[in-house]
Formats: sequence, structure tokens, C-alpha cells
Amino acid sequence: MEQALHAARALVLADLVAGEVAEADVVSLVEESVVQRRWWVEQWPDGAGFVAGLVAQDVQDALLERRGRWPLCPVCGSGDPHALDVEPELGPDPHWVCHKAGVKVASLGSLGSATGGTPPS
Repeated sequence: MEQALHAARALVLADLVAGEVAEADVVSLVEESVVQRRWWVEQWPDGAGFVAGLVAQDVQDALLERRGRWPLCPVCGSGDPHALDVEPELGPDPHWVCHKAGVKVASLGSLGSATGGTPPS
């Protein structure tokens, strides 16, 4: 369980760093989510593989309320800026998806290397 929580923290922090938004108050949002998800995983140990995507969604929701959309889509060069979504919402192997373009942009933790996208699987 602790390994899954530490991995989730590392993946989300990597994406925050890639988006240049890993400031102290934002890192605190990650820590708050990890604390809350620790209880969730204690109640449902089989869900440990899903915790990274849930932490990413928690941080994304908290940032929307405080700062705006995150992470912004790097694929769509025109139109209104929009955020990527985490898929699956509750499942293993979370990744960032642009629903507007219909592509998988990057695995969670890999936004720094995202330059294009592949169709979601």
C-alpha cells in the first residue's frame, strides 16, 4: 500500500514539474490527496493499483478551484485551452487523454515527454 502511495505521489509530482506548477502550495495539494487516499486504500486494498489516477484527479480538481485548468492539452494548438483528463477514471495504468482530439497524450508521470498523442486504447 505505501509503495502505491509513494508511486502515485512521484508520478503526479513529475507531471506538475513538467507543467512548471510544482510550487509549495501545489505540492501540499498532492500531500493532502495522498493522506486521503491512504484511508481509501486501507478500506479497499485491491484498489492500490488505482490510487495514482485518483491522486491525479484529486490534484486536478483542487487546482481547477484554485488556479485553473491543469494540465493543459499540448496536442491541440488552436481553440480554447482545455485540460487533459485521466483515464481510466478508476483503473490501472492511468494516462492523460485529450478528448477533443481523441488521443492518449501521455502516461501519468510522463507529461514532460508528451509532444503528440496516440489514439486511446
